[in-house]
Amino acid sequence: MITLQKAVIGYGGTPLFPPLSGHFAVGSLTAVVGVNGAGKSTLLKTLAGLLPLQGGNLRFSGNKLPRMAYLPQQAELDRQFPILVSDLVAMGSWPTSGMFGGLNKHAKRQISEALDRVNMTAMARTPVGELSGGQLQRVLFARLLVQQAPLILLDEPFTGIDSSTVQLLLQVIAGLHQQRKTVIAVLHDMSMVANHFPQALLLTPECCHWGKADCVLGHIPALNIASAPLCSRGGRSDVA
Repeated sequence: MITLQKAVIGYGGTPLFPPLSGHFAVGSLTAVVGVNGAGKSTLLKTLAGLLPLQGGNLRFSGNKLPRMAYLPQQAELDRQFPILVSDLVAMGSWPTSGMFGGLNKHAKRQISEALDRVNMTAMARTPVGELSGGQLQRVLFARLLVQQAPLILLDEPFTGIDSSTVQLLLQVIAGLHQQRKTVIAVLHDMSMVANHFPQALLLTPECCHWGKADCVLGHIPALNIASAPLCSRGGRSDVA
């Protein structure tokens, strides 16, 4: 799906971590972890095409950009935009129907099923500005489901939301994984990574570790991301 070869990720020519080499396989489920400021969100934005690669190579399967669904941190979203829940979810169909193409029966069914999947059917006509953080994240995941994209990028999708919503959205992510979607998520909860994500990528200013989650997490003492990672400069391992 995505191959990185000595990819330099950062701003203004300044890398945030050592050049990264590895492969996100089709259908893989990968957690990106690291200290604050390590470059996790910057990596996601680079993969999404929102930031330029600073050096090295970034290739997608078939040498073309795949359809993708990118969910930024909630702090980057304008919650006061006057739109109803159902209309926000319907935006997920724009890549196929167009902004002004109207919704056919298939699209309407997808929207209905997505809202039901995240338990938000009853709030379909609610203005987005009236939603709690957890409710909004459910709606954004519903839009993501409607997009039907093979590549899904999630930037801290569980920050500041209630535990029941976290569990529900973890189930949604597991379902996407079962559908062979490629999911890459920036996370802070190491126990969540250990229990729900088969692959992990650890970023630090000194080195990167990439591979099976249990091996990668072994470089974080006591699963405490605030602790210094036990790795050698420039060390890495690639996803199988």
